Amino acid sequence: MTKKKVYSSMQIQEVFSAYKKDLQEVEKYLSRYITSDVKLIPEVSRHLIGSGGKRFRPLLLLISAALCGYKRKSRFPMAAVMEFIHTATLLHDDVIDQAIMRRGKTSANNIWGNAASVLVGDFLYSKSFTLMTEIGNMQILKMMSDVTNVMSEGEVFQLMKCGDVNLTEEEYLTIIHKKTAVLISAACSSGAILAGASQDKVASLAHFGHNIGMAFQITDDTLDYMAKEKDFGKSIGKDLEEGKMTLPLIYALKKAKPAERKLIKEKVSRKKLSQKCLKEILIFIQEHGGIDYALKCAQKFITDAKAMLEIFPESTQKKQLHAVADYILSRKI
Repeated sequence: MTKKKVYSSMQIQEVFSAYKKDLQEVEKYLSRYITSDVKLIPEVSRHLIGSGGKRFRPLLLLISAALCGYKRKSRFPMAAVMEFIHTATLLHDDVIDQAIMRRGKTSANNIWGNAASVLVGDFLYSKSFTLMTEIGNMQILKMMSDVTNVMSEGEVFQLMKCGDVNLTEEEYLTIIHKKTAVLISAACSSGAILAGASQDKVASLAHFGHNIGMAFQITDDTLDYMAKEKDFGKSIGKDLEEGKMTLPLIYALKKAKPAERKLIKEKVSRKKLSQKCLKEILIFIQEHGGIDYALKCAQKFITDAKAMLEIFPESTQKKQLHAVADYILSRKI
């Protein structure tokens, strides 16, 4: 019990404050490496990179490196790599989803068009590998080659399953593993690899990152169904209108009686969902315990993630990783 109190007493704001200077260094690398003679590249990149992302992945890399005793400068460009790859996936995602907004701003594809967004995303991917080549760690380079490959598979798999009302829980977990969790896992294990940590410590941080990545995406998807009345249409409509089936709805459909399941599936299949229809779907999810189930799944991933850190002795960095894990569950709209 005492352990839990100690961990939960640290807030996410304290963690970000502790890495403020390090994250400022990462910003310098982000800014330096999106420069190009082709003006559209920094323009599109800055639009998204400078739009208030939390730098969650760079933060995890910095904490993991510190946990393993690594203080050298390579951690900054490596943290920038994580943000570049994440940004590239967002640019590509918004094209696929035909997004209009991203982080409260007009999405890049809506300003510069789909072709520019895809190509600048490609530039950020290739820039990431240039940076990693300069860092010169073959283990990281191999791992990130595998990671980006898995992420691309995730994009294609999600595209194949778009609008599929029969998506299973297993398929949903496969999508979030490939699209979200593998990069967060890589951010954590990269810090340990840079430090030359033992294989079991690298593996523990990789598993920690994977579990919090799974929880991160599940809670993100669940928050869409926990909108306040005034935010209702805007929040809940997004995933459904993009044809994305997420865990609360998948579980509710599994629990429903055949006739009710058929009716809801018909509603979900509609291209344009009315406010009334959205509200009916939300009530259906709540009545069948979809939100509770999804949050319990996220909680299990967080518990498993924390268990992965037992290999490390008690330290400030370990508490910081616990605080990040707790934050994932406590997020609100």
